Amino acid sequence: MECRRKPVEADLRPHSSDVWHEKESVGGERILIVEDERAVARGLEYGLTSEGFTVLWAETGQQALELARSQDPHLILLDIRLPDISGFDVCRQLRVEGKRQPILMLTARDEEVDKVLGLELGADDYVVKPYSLRELISRIRALLRRAYGDLAAVSEEERLTFGDVEVDLERLQVYRRGRLVDLTPTEFRLLRYLVANPDRPFSRDALIEAVWGYDSSIGDERTVDVHIRHLREKLEDDPSNPCWLVTVRGIGYKFER
Repeated sequence: MECRRKPVEADLRPHSSDVWHEKESVGGERILIVEDERAVARGLEYGLTSEGFTVLWAETGQQALELARSQDPHLILLDIRLPDISGFDVCRQLRVEGKRQPILMLTARDEEVDKVLGLELGADDYVVKPYSLRELISRIRALLRRAYGDLAAVSEEERLTFGDVEVDLERLQVYRRGRLVDLTPTEFRLLRYLVANPDRPFSRDALIEAVWGYDSSIGDERTVDVHIRHLREKLEDDPSNPCWLVTVRGIGYKFER
């Protein structure tokens, strides 16, 4: 199927910080730990409080949902294996309710199905047990920077339209055929980064460093693939034959004008 392309009607300039701005964060960010093993949770609490974070703790999925709703944490560390409902169910429910804070999933097994399913349900990242506290803190800080950092000033004219898609940079929203598209914060940042650099191919490692904000040596290329597929499904007429978010064989991806 041949792509029907309409020229880009506005140009998008790169910005110093790509963020999803929901609430201000000025230190002491609230981290919700969802972990049923008390020894593990206590260790995480000690490590995170030592880094200046405020820690909330839930032992079950239902407690996690209640705390997420009432305390509005800046980030959620979500274990997959919980005694009542799974971390997958918690993640799904929070996203259905419109909760947009970063979710970092914790899994005890290095299984591809767990990783992919978590990302499919709206998680921003995952880390496999056993993990080092240093790596975990690095991922947490990267997600917080991307979610709550200072947004460069954007004028109303700085919008990008391609095909039937409009990216509103002032409101951090995306519309297709006039209807709001429900993107996760990470999906929006990835789209914005690609369209800010049209026709420039990026490797998966480069996208991990630019969009997720940490060194590619601790990242997973599969994370990029899943998010690109989600964007194609939401924005392309034919996701299997994309017009805009295209694969560059042997390299990675690019936004094609």
